[in-house]
Amino acid sequence: MVSIRKYELKDYDDVCYACLNSEADDDMNDEFCDFVLNTFCRYYIDNEPENCFVVDDDGKAVGYIICAENFDKFKKKYDEEYFTRSVKYGESRIEWATEAYMLHEKYKNTYPAHLHIDILPEYQRMGMGGKLLNTLFDHLLSKGIKGVMLTCGTNNVTANNFYKKYGFDELDILGTDIAYGKNLA
Repeated sequence: MVSIRKYELKDYDDVCYACLNSEADDDMNDEFCDFVLNTFCRYYIDNEPENCFVVDDDGKAVGYIICAENFDKFKKKYDEEYFTRSVKYGESRIEWATEAYMLHEKYKNTYPAHLHIDILPEYQRMGMGGKLLNTLFDHLLSKGIKGVMLTCGTNNVTANNFYKKYGFDELDILGTDIAYGKNLA
């Protein structure tokens, strides 16, 4: 039975797998995978597991929502530890990693939390994405956090429609990323 539950340490490898395999991409060499995990996944499960939830199928995490509840706290640790791991991957990757969080920084006062969500393709379109969002929204509200945001590629029509369906407002566009925010209170 597929359900939503809190992230547990045993889910680490499954979450990393879902991060790398939620979309088809033929350019997934080891270097690129490590970069993606350092930029979009590891901080959250290493430092804020209490803000992470998974789609569980018989004990296996097949999707997730991961969240940093305070951008400034996130950015300090991210820059010190995770961004520095990506420097070895070259200038274009450094630029991507830097730009990835520029919009979050711009809107951090209204939307202090930010999230990433991924679900393996065979578990998409089952309502799990909405359940993950609602679980995270309730969790953040219980902690007194009143706003959350994310960024999404401009060309990802399915994801953009999904975020709009769940009440996210378009905030800004930077390069090929759209920033969305949602007031929770």
